[in-house]
Amino acid sequence: MVEHYYSREPEVASDPKFWNTELRNHSFRFKTDQGVFSKSEVDFGSRLLIDTFEPPKIAGPILDVGCGYGPIGLSVAKDFPKRVIHMIDVNQRAIALAKENAERNDIDNVNIYESDQLESVVEERFSAILTNPPIRAGKEVVHAIFEQCFDRLEHEGELWVVIQKKQGAPSAKAKLEELFGSAETVAKKKGYYILRTLKC
Repeated sequence: MVEHYYSREPEVASDPKFWNTELRNHSFRFKTDQGVFSKSEVDFGSRLLIDTFEPPKIAGPILDVGCGYGPIGLSVAKDFPKRVIHMIDVNQRAIALAKENAERNDIDNVNIYESDQLESVVEERFSAILTNPPIRAGKEVVHAIFEQCFDRLEHEGELWVVIQKKQGAPSAKAKLEELFGSAETVAKKKGYYILRTLKC
């Protein structure tokens, strides 16, 4: 079986690396490793989502689905210290790294834990959910995540999704429109789409 970054327990040998970057005008030092998504840099799609995201008008916690080693959730947590950010991933190595990176970057308004999709999410409702979904897990998994996100959003809560056109942006947008009634393309760059929905 081919192992992917969405495997629960990566079997590839650990070979950690450290590097620095800037996100939302904050400096970060990240530890990454084999067996996690985009281990050498913040991937273009995640960075576009990070740069484009605007906090919701309503109060409440925010959820990062498929957090990996933490760039999306930690950058949002750093920028909005009065919000609690929940960060989930199925990959145990990624979760351990995200916890280390939160501590390394002095971020304490986060709750980081393992969850297969949203099955183990401890909070009932969120003001916003962000995700760079695991496209290679298949369309059924991605669409199931969208459905679960809809169920977990507050009234007037927002879902923000980054997805490449060639990896299913049109069908993702259609699914979001089916669930939410509408979906807005708030950014488009190098084949990546940032989709935003509002739960009415």
